[in-house]
Parts: sequence; C-alpha cells; structure tokens
Amino acid sequence: MIRSTRRQAIMGAAATALAASTKTAAAQTPLKVIVFPGMSNLAQFAALAQGFYTKRGLAVDLVYTPNSTELRDGLAAGRYQIAHAGVDNAVAQVETAKVDLFIFMGGNNGFNNLIVQPEIKSYEDFRGKVMAVDAVDTAFALLLYKMLDLKGIKRSEYDVKPVGGSLSRYQAMVKDKTFAASMLNPPFSLQAVHGGLKDFGSAVSVIGPYQSDGGWVLRSWGQANGDVLTRYIQANIEGIRWALNPANKAAMVAILAERLKLTNEVAAESFTFSQNGFAVDSKFDVDGFKNSLKLRAEMLGTWGGTPPAPDKYLDFTYYQRALASM
Repeated sequence: MIRSTRRQAIMGAAATALAASTKTAAAQTPLKVIVFPGMSNLAQFAALAQGFYTKRGLAVDLVYTPNSTELRDGLAAGRYQIAHAGVDNAVAQVETAKVDLFIFMGGNNGFNNLIVQPEIKSYEDFRGKVMAVDAVDTAFALLLYKMLDLKGIKRSEYDVKPVGGSLSRYQAMVKDKTFAASMLNPPFSLQAVHGGLKDFGSAVSVIGPYQSDGGWVLRSWGQANGDVLTRYIQANIEGIRWALNPANKAAMVAILAERLKLTNEVAAESFTFSQNGFAVDSKFDVDGFKNSLKLRAEMLGTWGGTPPAPDKYLDFTYYQRALASM
C-alpha cells in the first residue's frame, strides 16, 4: 500500500512536471532574428546557450544572412521580426526603401580592420583596384571609402564589387586576388591575416567613434509587441553580461567555436581581439551613430551632405524599460 502510494505520488509529480513543461513550451513566443555570422552576436550566442531567452518565454531562431539585402528585405517582408547588423543598414532602409522602423539597442563598434592583399604596400596601391564590399551604399563599405578618402584615395579612383557579408568577402579575397581589399571583422579578419593577407589597421583608429551593430524592428511590429521586445532586450543584456564576465571566458570561447565552426584557438583569439569593442549592456553609442550618419552624408551625398538629427531612427523606450526592471 505504501509502495503504491509512493508510486502514485511519483507519477503524479512527473505528470505535473510534464504538464508544466508542456505549458512552458506552449507559452514560448517564436522569434526569428536575422544576423551576420560573427563576433557581433556574442550576446545572442550567450543568451541562447544559457537559456536567457527561454526563461523569458522566447523561442529565438537565430538566422544567418548571406548579405545585407536579405537582412533588410526579409525584415521588411516579415520573414524575420528582429535584425541585428551595422545600424547604417537601418538608416538605408528608412532613406532608400522608405521602411518605417526604429533602432532599439546598440551592441559594438564592429571591430573592423582594413584587410589587403600581400602585394599592397601603401594606400597609393589602391588606385585602379577593386574592393570587396557587402553593399555599395551601406555600413562597412562607407568605412572603407572614408579610410581611403582620408589617405588621399578618392572614390572615383577605384572600383567596388558587392560580394556579401564578412565571411563572403574573406572567401572572395582568398579565392580571387583581384580583390585588393575589404573591411573585415573577426574571426574572418584574423583568419585572413593568418592566411597571408595584411592588416592596414582598424577603422575606428582612423574615423573615430562608430556605432556599428545594433538591433532594429519595424515600428508596427515593435509597437504591437512591446512586451516581447522588452523581454528580448533583457535576455540580450543578460547575455552580454555573462559573455564578458571573465569567469565565463572558457565557456564563451567554446560557444563561439561551436557556433562559428572555429578551432578553439581562433575562437579564443577572436574573443580577446573584440572584447573592448562591446558596449556595456549593449548601450547605444549616440556619438558613434552621429559619426555613422556623417559618413553617409559625406561619402554618398545623402541629405545634401548634411546629416539629420539621429532621433528619427531611434526609440530606446523598450531598452530603458528592460534595463530598469533587471
């Protein structure tokens, strides 16, 4: 009788746990988040691995984009709810495609370096050459144009060819030596140098503060899903805090190695290289963003050469709400 009662209690507890588990799973809000593969996704990688999304009722599917066109078009079409990338892409969506969106959080400065073929000895060697970019009118391409411009090489003196994200640009430079240079970030910039390409220095050392990766959503989606967005931001803040905690370094390196298909050595080097580029709690760098807008105005002539106030692209209501309740 006692055994029977005990067995019933165990079975009852198991049934209760199963029901709770099923209820929790059913309560998970699915989110498709589109990103470029790379170190910029440290917060998302950590949040997924440590269950920070799950505990906030979110089932996040992190999707790698091959290029900024799919990232922007996919978000606009509703294939993805959230995008993370260089926020100049969000500006381009607003200005060229007239998409109503807002940037809700920051991330990092992009850790971009100008990587060149070994025969390039100086900036003068770029004249008449072809540069690999993602898209010719956004984000890291503008960094490339500005770095060369400041060194006396004008946009009319070289060609550019869009080949895709940082991974695709790295692969293109390795396979096709006619690509003289590209902006790359880790792990691809480090892999390129290990493979014999040369590093001409970091973008921020030349152009100054720069707000690179951040998150943005369609305004209609954000307003309709404010609580979901707030919980998503909280998970990311918890993710970046965990990722940058020195006590978690070995675990974070292992996560990076698995996510980006790297050796532990390259993952560790990439992690160390990029640590100083991350903003505390993924806070948005408004001064860096003003510099990004200035680049677009100068390099593309957008807005007649005079950038607008940044407020039209930003809404930190959900970020502030998320941070205040943590």
